[in-house]
Amino acid sequence: MGSAETPRQARIRLPQLRLDELLEELQARLDAARGTRDRVHSLLEAVLSVGRDLNLEQALYSIVEAAAVLVDAEYAALGVIGPDGRHLSAFHTVGVSEEQIARIGHFPEGHGILGELIRHPEPLRLTKISEHPASYGFPPNHPPMNTFLGVPIRVRDQVFGNLYLTEKRGGAQFDGEDESVLSTLAVAAGVAIDNARLYEESRLRERWLRATAEITHTLLSGGGRAEVLRLIAERAGEITGSALAAVGMPMEDTGTLSVEIAVGLDAEAHQGLVLPVESTLMGMAFAEAVPVTSTDVGQDPRVSPEPPRFAGLGPAVAVPIGTAEGEVRGVLLLGREAGRTAFSPSETETLQAFAAQAAVAMELAQRRQDAEEVAVLKDRDRIARDLHDLAIQRLFATGMTLQSAGRFIEHPEAAERVVRAVDDLDETIKIIRSTIFGLRSREGGAGSGLRARVVRVVGEAAPVLGFAPSVRMEGLVDTDVPREIADHVVAVLSEALTNVARHAHAHRADVALVAEPGRVRLSVTDDGVGIPPGGRRSGLRNMAERARQSGGDLELSTPDGGGTRLLWRVPLPPA
Repeated sequence: MGSAETPRQARIRLPQLRLDELLEELQARLDAARGTRDRVHSLLEAVLSVGRDLNLEQALYSIVEAAAVLVDAEYAALGVIGPDGRHLSAFHTVGVSEEQIARIGHFPEGHGILGELIRHPEPLRLTKISEHPASYGFPPNHPPMNTFLGVPIRVRDQVFGNLYLTEKRGGAQFDGEDESVLSTLAVAAGVAIDNARLYEESRLRERWLRATAEITHTLLSGGGRAEVLRLIAERAGEITGSALAAVGMPMEDTGTLSVEIAVGLDAEAHQGLVLPVESTLMGMAFAEAVPVTSTDVGQDPRVSPEPPRFAGLGPAVAVPIGTAEGEVRGVLLLGREAGRTAFSPSETETLQAFAAQAAVAMELAQRRQDAEEVAVLKDRDRIARDLHDLAIQRLFATGMTLQSAGRFIEHPEAAERVVRAVDDLDETIKIIRSTIFGLRSREGGAGSGLRARVVRVVGEAAPVLGFAPSVRMEGLVDTDVPREIADHVVAVLSEALTNVARHAHAHRADVALVAEPGRVRLSVTDDGVGIPPGGRRSGLRNMAERARQSGGDLELSTPDGGGTRLLWRVPLPPA
């Protein structure tokens, strides 16, 4: 048997027990201090890392990565709040693979717990997401998530977005220290985002200035109209990240716009279209002389869906190309792919400034061209005056002299030759006078070109048809098509639309006029009942005869969807 512990031994043991407890407590505090020190170092490193990136997308990704490391979370995300202040416009994640994202589908828009943080931008900690009243579950294929920590990111007193952290590793809960660390990171993130946005804005302004300078240089160095309009469309589309860019110009005395340039997605569906001012985005911007935006141009009730031309497009904006005096010279249309962010007010304002600068450059080039034309006209007037005052008078005097001398010529054959010479001089005088008249005459009045005549014929046919046909014109229609062939084109178009109205029972018709090197093509397509055997031949013989007179042909066919397609083709004389 062992002996019992003496009172003295018990008193010696008690201080030893207290010393062990104190040492353990000291060790715990040292470990906590070391952990705090390490966490502070990690926070400082995170602040430095997110402040290095001036590229906004890269800065946002760095913030998400740093947040996940700081609070030891398995999943992290940064949701950017859209212009409406209620939904997310972008979502950056860490911890979820690309395959998982593809299976889940579209990124969150800001409902449930994510929306709760948008509505109430204050730190939010949850031990179980599903127990919160705002939670309504996850979409299929979404990884399970329970613990949650969210903090807002503010940029200049405005909530830019939110940081979302879920599933702290080791099954632990997010605590107050995690919240404090993440809130500190959010402050640094706001500064980094602001710097990145300012940097991007400065680079964007620089790109717009370069584009404006390029357009001005091209115009003032003699670049053609089509080249300049294409440059305007291409540069605006590139800088704004648009899938489609098009430029429409007004047609004289027709109340319509012609899409002269289209680049990008389905550009062929827009190129050459003649658009009414009503029920088109371009037309509204032209008529009101202000930018017009649409969040989804394909479903916008203000925009006519016919002809189909907006497949795959979503947000769009039409900006007038105008001067300070309010004169609208054209319209620039930009469209982004469906699902992309809408054009913000600041983007629209920048576009409007760009379009105004382009208009000023176009105005300067037009003034220069007008001055050159005035110089040419003055020169023509001078030539006409010299021909009239000098050449004709001398020829007339020579003719009178020959006529007088002819009376003294006794040889019959010589006298006959003198008479013929006088007659030739009279014909020469008539030719010169005709030339003078041509030099002094001006082109036909406004709206006398083939483009305007075609638009008028289509407009006159619309009430009879019960709908407005779509019109597309490409090439140098007014320049390359001679007057005689232009008259045939107008007559054939009028007859074709009359036939559609009388016999086709159609709900849609498409008119296309294309002037290409060596040939002009006119096609009229409808979705009607087609041409029955032996029927609906009224006027076809006349149209075929007009084609034959000009060395061309007429072809009738049935499109894949039914109806009738009339194709009238004639060659053009060499330039």
